[in-house]
Formats: sequence, structure tokens, C-alpha cells
Amino acid sequence: MATLRILFIGDVIGNSGVSLLQTSLSGLQRRTGADITVLNAENASAGRGLTPSMAATLFGLGADVLTSGNHIWNKDKIYPVLEEQPYLLRPLNYPPGAPGHGVCVFRTAALEPVAVLNLQGRSFMMPIECPFRAADAEIERLNREGIRVIFIDFHAEATAEKIALGRYLDGRITALVGTHTHVQTADETLLPKGTAYITDAGMTGPVDSVIGMDTESAILRFRSQLPVPYRASESAAFLNAVVIEADASTGRAVRIERLRETQTH
Repeated sequence: MATLRILFIGDVIGNSGVSLLQTSLSGLQRRTGADITVLNAENASAGRGLTPSMAATLFGLGADVLTSGNHIWNKDKIYPVLEEQPYLLRPLNYPPGAPGHGVCVFRTAALEPVAVLNLQGRSFMMPIECPFRAADAEIERLNREGIRVIFIDFHAEATAEKIALGRYLDGRITALVGTHTHVQTADETLLPKGTAYITDAGMTGPVDSVIGMDTESAILRFRSQLPVPYRASESAAFLNAVVIEADASTGRAVRIERLRETQTH
């Protein structure tokens, strides 16, 4: 059985998260034997959004594919890059006319094709098009092209919506990894038909924070109910990720492992 390993790094938050990747990503790739590295980058630039220069930095550090979510639209200078860069994704299920694309096919060093699909949930979020129907259509298209290894970053708020989509797609995709809530969940599993699943991969960013944001401003926002601006914390960081091992010929996952590493300096 020819296997391949997908390394997925949870939502990268601001300078703290990027700095940690600068010192640790290459070593992590070697230790995990990653054939493809995917990371969610929608919060990498000062905690909200992604700039063209930051996208270039993350690719330069070794990311193969960048996924995103609702905050990808926060910095409009990224819009042309979404159109031009095939490995920078926005959620597929935005309406027609939105800049960019929601799926790519990356070929590993061994020339194995891996499809990466980005979707966004609708519960407690923008009422965009249905992620279930979008997934159905895209998976059918990828299967017609002979693509068997399909990885999904499902950027969603509601745990139930993530679990439902994972169960719905079980056996048709290699893995579904949730993002957006920035807290790593302990429910990594192989579903009955061979899909790897975790509700949220967590974040790569500041430990001393409220899901990556400065603690004092976050508390003030909740206590006052005023629109206090969020700003990314600059504290020491930790990295949250998952590694998925899959059978390259069938697309079935054979292992999923959670990773959590804390900055030591």
C-alpha cells in the first residue's frame, strides 16, 4: 500500500503564529514525513485577513496550499492573488462572482494528486450557498478526473454542522478537518467508511490570548458590549495541527494524529 501524509496546520494567528512557523515548520515537516502541507491562513495578517506579502511569506516557509474562511475578505489587496494563485483558496460555496476558487489539486513529490477543498459553514455565519451540495458536486467532478485523495478544510462555527458534514461525506473523501473556532478538539477519529475527521484543528498563535486576540481587549468587549477593536496578542505561541495518513490508491485514511507543540523561548 502506497501511503501519503497530509500535514494540516490550524488557523495561523498574527505575528506570533507566523514567527513560530518560521522556526518550526521545516522540522515538523521532516518529523511527520509530510508529503503535502496545508495551513489555514485567513488570520495570519495582524489577526484578521491575509495580505499578498504574508501569503508569499507562508508559501516561502513551506506551505503547499493555503486555505481560509470568512476573514479572507478583510483585506481587499488579496483579491487579485486569489484569482492568480492556484494554491490559495477561499471557501468554494460563496456565490458566483466571488474572487478566487475553492479547490486545487496539488501533486506531491511522488506525483500523487491530492485535492484540497475549502468550504464554509452557514450556522451562525453568513448564509452563503450550501456546503453539502457544493461538496457533492465537487467530489463528483474530482472523481471523474480520477482524484481519490480529497482533503477538506471546513471553516465553520457549529460543532454539529461539522460533524454532520463529516458523516455525510464519510467514505467519499480522505479527511475533513474543521477550522474557525481556534480551540483544538479531542475527537480525532477514523469514521466507519474510512474518512479521517476532527471537529477543529485548533490554532497556531499566541497562548496568552482569547482565541488569538489580546486578552484585555477581548474581555472589555464582552463586559462592555461595545465594538472594542480586536487585536492579535503578541505572546509566545503554540502550534496545533493534525497529520493524516492515507492510502494513495483508494483515498481512504488509515491514521489521524493530533499535534500540539508550544514555543520554548
